[in-house]
Amino acid sequence: MRKSSTKATKINLIAKTLIEKQRSGLRNIRIFFDSDVPELTANMKTRLFLVWGLLVLSGLGLAVNLYNLQIIRGPELRRKARNQQMVGIRPFIPRRPVLDRNLQIVAVDNPVYAFYVHPKLFTKSKRYIAQCLAPVLNQDARDLERKFLKKRSGILIATNLPEEIAHQVMNLRLNGLDLTKKYARFYPQQDLFAEVVGFVNLDRRGQAGVEYSQEKLLERSSETLRISRKGNGLLMPDHAPQGFLHADSLRLQLTIDSRLQRSARSALTAQVKKFNAKRGAVIVMDAWDGSILAMTSHPTYNPNEYSKADISLFRNWTVADLYEPGSTFKPINVAIALEAGAVQADDILNDSGAIRVGKHTIRNAAHKGYGNINIGEIIKYSSNVGMVKIIQKLDPSNYFAWLERIGFGQKVEIDLPFAVASQLKNKEEFINSPIEPATTSFGQGFSITPLQLVQMHGALANGGKLVIPHVVRGLFDSRGQMHDAPNLPKPRQIFSPVITQKVLEMMETVVTDINGTGKAAKIPRYRIAGKTGTAQKASKSGGYQRNAKVTSFVGIIPVELPRYVVLAIVDEPKGKNAYGGTVAAPIVKLVMEALISLEKIPPSQPVNQEEGKG
Repeated sequence: MRKSSTKATKINLIAKTLIEKQRSGLRNIRIFFDSDVPELTANMKTRLFLVWGLLVLSGLGLAVNLYNLQIIRGPELRRKARNQQMVGIRPFIPRRPVLDRNLQIVAVDNPVYAFYVHPKLFTKSKRYIAQCLAPVLNQDARDLERKFLKKRSGILIATNLPEEIAHQVMNLRLNGLDLTKKYARFYPQQDLFAEVVGFVNLDRRGQAGVEYSQEKLLERSSETLRISRKGNGLLMPDHAPQGFLHADSLRLQLTIDSRLQRSARSALTAQVKKFNAKRGAVIVMDAWDGSILAMTSHPTYNPNEYSKADISLFRNWTVADLYEPGSTFKPINVAIALEAGAVQADDILNDSGAIRVGKHTIRNAAHKGYGNINIGEIIKYSSNVGMVKIIQKLDPSNYFAWLERIGFGQKVEIDLPFAVASQLKNKEEFINSPIEPATTSFGQGFSITPLQLVQMHGALANGGKLVIPHVVRGLFDSRGQMHDAPNLPKPRQIFSPVITQKVLEMMETVVTDINGTGKAAKIPRYRIAGKTGTAQKASKSGGYQRNAKVTSFVGIIPVELPRYVVLAIVDEPKGKNAYGGTVAAPIVKLVMEALISLEKIPPSQPVNQEEGKG
């Protein structure tokens, strides 16, 4: 019992000791917290303040950066983003077509293909592919195979492959063939309109004719478009402007009649070849409004193959080259003298066959005198002496003023490029040198273009007005409605209708009289006024070339209601019988016969009933 009691006492002491130690620990812990809490709160406040400060500064930084991005740099960044999201495209729009007065196509854009081959992509042998392509391309299979050996990719086989041939190539379904579509200017009439229409180069820029002078009318407007694209670079057609590939239906229409043009070309070419001439030209103009119905020259070129042509042929010499017109200018001088009152139509002048002017002696072409002849006979016989005597009745300064009035020293404002101004001696030299008015009287000593001569004769045909020749009728849509027309100056009245009609009747005898120099242009039942010209060619070194001449004939039809002027010129014809009446007059006759048929010009005189029965 005692022993048990002692154990219990020990256990109680141990328990008390543990309890005391536990209480002492709790007191120590409480003392620790009571002493450390104030210090921990101060640190936490500092830390919180720092965190709060950083957050405020960060917010302010973000606000400043946001202001900078949205307000200050906003427009610039939007532009950059737009540029990344958009792509600029300038769609190809074909050049407007050119038509003649009867709506026949003269020039048009056709789709063609550049054809490349890539031998490294061939899944068939080179020989097999060459044999497949040869008949389609009209080339030798061995030549094609040799081309395939040059390099592994990008071999150009054809530059302007027609669409139908390109489709045949596609239908072969061979790997390694590459066709790139483009457009090329095509001239279906080939060389028929070359002088008027011209051509465009590889950069699609006009280089001659109306292709050059009417570039603004022929080029359709095409602005660079901005189209959205996806992140992978593909275009988003849903965002393309509506109708951005629309091409208008406007066509440039010419005043040229392809049927008359073809007749003029045929007649001219035949005579140039017959007389082995250097070149020739024909111009047909409606004197009522100045529209050119035909304008052709020989030799010429095919605008579809302009690279093969002589570069000199690109210049239309009827508007760009000067020449001395010779006797074809005599009717203009007669009109001037009559209008100025220097002579009357029934005046008689003596032609002895030669006349002395200062140190010079002027003779008729055949060294023949015609005696006492009137003004009309001077034109009919093409008397140089008679013309000198007519002009000598004019004061030189007045004569010079008249020449300026009808356009000397100026160029014809035609809608074709590269026109040049006519040339005349300066006023002081002309007035003080008697030989200058004398040689000018029969068409020498000055130079004009063939077109300007036509313009001046047009004034005789339309009652005295100097009209503006032109080849462009206007810009029309597919319904025939005009959208743009040439802004032509108002014609200038230079001669009176009474005077021009008198001159035309004088010119008529050139064709109708058995001794007239232009009888080769006569057409039964039609009244035709005309004038021949056989002029010496001026030499570049001065004076005249001995064996070179220019033959010409100008005709006006019909005399009772004059309207159409036809000029034919043949440069340097060969042969003893090469004159204006033998070389050029037959050309004008053929052209006028075609003109009568096309324009339905009625006969000037009633058809004889007996003739009608035959």
